[in-house]
Amino acid sequence: MIWTLRRPTVEGVRVLAFDARGHLLMQRHSYGPDDWMFPGGGLDRGEHPLVAAERELREETGCKLDGAREIQTVVEDLFGATNIVHVVIGRTDSVPVPDAREVIEAEFFPLDSLPERMTDDLRQGLQLWMETYRRACAEGTPASK
Repeated sequence: MIWTLRRPTVEGVRVLAFDARGHLLMQRHSYGPDDWMFPGGGLDRGEHPLVAAERELREETGCKLDGAREIQTVVEDLFGATNIVHVVIGRTDSVPVPDAREVIEAEFFPLDSLPERMTDDLRQGLQLWMETYRRACAEGTPASK
């Protein structure tokens, strides 16, 4: 009853990490649907989104995130809770090594050859986030939140 009266809010990050070739790092979890997704997870109390993005990428894939930049904040429904997601873009020179507990596979994909097993929402989101990032870079301004 309390759950329906007061929707909880959770806050997290979604990391778009690119290698030197411009390929995007994606991963598959050991739980849930067998879809490819982006690294990410919840913010610790008081944690800045960019710090959380660096931490989540390192924990899940062993990769170091460089040049991290928040490009957008989106609000999604997560099983009845409000999920505030900070979308962070950056680069990595690291070779992904899945943690084998939460993440069972992680690899880089060219943007024109993303895996088929990816949700439509994520695919559409990626297109929007890349447009937002390119526009901000062209204007020489920080990306919008």
